[in-house]
Amino acid sequence: MDLGLKDRVYIVTGGTRGLGRAGAEALVADGARLVLTSRSQEAVDAAVRELGDSVVGVAADNADPGTPERLADTALDRFGRLDGALVSVGGPPAGKVTDLTDDQWRAAFDSVFLGAVRVARVVAARLSGGGALAFVLSSSVKAPIAGLAASNGLRPGLAMVIKQLSDELGPDGVRTVGLLPGSIETDRLRELAAMSGRDPEEVKEAASRTIPLRRYGRPEEFGRVAAFVLSPAASYLTGSMIAVDGGSIRSL
Repeated sequence: MDLGLKDRVYIVTGGTRGLGRAGAEALVADGARLVLTSRSQEAVDAAVRELGDSVVGVAADNADPGTPERLADTALDRFGRLDGALVSVGGPPAGKVTDLTDDQWRAAFDSVFLGAVRVARVVAARLSGGGALAFVLSSSVKAPIAGLAASNGLRPGLAMVIKQLSDELGPDGVRTVGLLPGSIETDRLRELAAMSGRDPEEVKEAASRTIPLRRYGRPEEFGRVAAFVLSPAASYLTGSMIAVDGGSIRSL
């Protein structure tokens, strides 16, 4: 299937590693051009070298109010158009509700929630006609994940923002989609396993037994879904929360 991504232009935040990077790789493989971000200039430079000439890198923090305008300006100045964004951000700190400090909650809100809302607001206003916004959320939208209180608190609220954006932006042909990754084998998942004090392979084996497909997902499997939902091939898909979880979310 031709996804229709050739020469379309997307912003990918948090695109140097993990799920954001997987989405970036899938988009580039299908011919899209990207403005890719990370907070680390070194990581951005390395990603641009690896992904090629169709990618421009910008060191930027989603929590910075000026970031969305910088990214939209870069896309339009470099490529002359903007067709959407994949909004990904590093996970907030692990911890229980009763353990996280006010400062940790505020930092998580600014990065995970408000940063995503700002990107959506700015990109939607600068699109080159139609377009799509996809947000990397978590299976915590549907059910809490032990020890990830900040994610459990913020992701469901952002999911409802995405639903409302589908109403607000739909009349202009702009689509909004939430992606709910389950256990995808990224550095973040390995870091969380190590924080548990258990052997990461034992954690993986035990978790895999709870997944209908009996394995963790691969980043590229998530990336292909992200590329599809952003593409014109998904032109009647909006307001949806799409689980990429091997069947691990048991609710409807």
